[in-house]
Amino acid sequence: MIDHVSIAVSDLVRSAAFYESVLAPLGYVKLVVRERTIGFGKSHAELWINLRDNLGKPPAAVGAHVAFRARDEQAVMQFHAAALAQGGADDGAPGPRPYGAGPNIYYAAFVIDPDGNKIEAVTFLPPGRA
Repeated sequence: MIDHVSIAVSDLVRSAAFYESVLAPLGYVKLVVRERTIGFGKSHAELWINLRDNLGKPPAAVGAHVAFRARDEQAVMQFHAAALAQGGADDGAPGPRPYGAGPNIYYAAFVIDPDGNKIEAVTFLPPGRA
């Protein structure tokens, strides 16, 4: 199951206005605002727009980002290892992340595939598990 999708943008303010207007008829609202990212969704952020200074300039990811929900930490670790074994590049080893997930801990791994797309596996741990 897909957890969320991210889109790289070159102008966060312009893109926020665009997506806020475009997504409103679909029931999506701006839920999270940070310095370089904004999340839209219905009950949790499903679409993120992320400011990327190096958009389109190698070796950065091309901008596409898909996060897959994993069943547990072991699956996140296996995802990361398999990606590296198949030629993906590490973009964040498995571990807890400082993003908010309510009372739960956001545990994820990030890789860049051979074409430059950013792929993530994420699970949410109860407090005290990481």
